[in-house]
This record gives sequence, structure tokens and C-alpha cells, in this order.
Amino acid sequence: MKRIIFFVAFLFISAPSFGQILKPVKWSYASKRINDKEAVLLLKATIDNGWHIYSQTVPKNGPQPTSFSFLSSKAYQLNGKVQAAKPTVKHDPTFDMEVGYYEKSVVFQQKVKLTGNSPTVKGTLTYMVCNDKQCLPPEEVAFSIPVK
Repeated sequence: MKRIIFFVAFLFISAPSFGQILKPVKWSYASKRINDKEAVLLLKATIDNGWHIYSQTVPKNGPQPTSFSFLSSKAYQLNGKVQAAKPTVKHDPTFDMEVGYYEKSVVFQQKVKLTGNSPTVKGTLTYMVCNDKQCLPPEEVAFSIPVK
């Protein structure tokens, strides 16, 4: 009987640790006004040690690149493409190709022309995160960034 009680207690105590969902990337957002008619959006990925996300451009048949999609609005217009620091480029044995990626953190920047007062820029970003043992499925994250 003691063994059964111990086993049941063990299951209740340890079961939550078996089902933990990995979330090695945390996203944060901000905006900074350049002047009355322009602002820059900042989309920052903070990446857990040992993990990396891929750059916006990867070779065909490679991993899911990090990509951004912005909802159309009369309150703003995109000004150019999303920019980021130069990625680290190395041979990725999982995909057997040279790929660009980011570790620890990266800030993506998108300039916008403002055509309305204090707009909120909405959209989605898609990224894929890997470590040296596994890749998690690509994830899509919705964002909403107020421009004050």
C-alpha cells in the first residue's frame, strides 16, 4: 500500500515537469519617434542560451526564416524593409548548408511614415528556433506596437 501511495504521489509531483512547453524565445516591442512624421518600430528577440533563431534570408530548402507581416492601415506606411544586425553565418549540420542566425538577442527595426496621430502598428512575425539537438516547429506571434 505504501508503494502505491508513493507512486501516485510521485506522479502528481513529477507530471508537470514532463509536459513543460519549451519557450526559448521571448519577444518585446517598442517604438521610437524620429520626428513628427516618422518612427521606428523595435521588435526584440531575447533567446535562451544554447538556442538560435534564423535570419530573414536563408537558402532554399533551409530552415524557416524570421519574417514579418504588417497589417495595412491609413495611419502609417512602411518605409523600407525590416532591418537587423548582420547574422552569424555558419554551416548548419541539421540542414547541411550555410545559414545565418542570431543567438542571445537581436533587434529587428522597421521604419514607418506616420499619416495619423499615435497609430498602433499590428502584425505577425514567424520564426523558428533550434539548438544543437532539436528544432521547434515554426511559431507565429501576433504583435501590437503603439507609436506615441
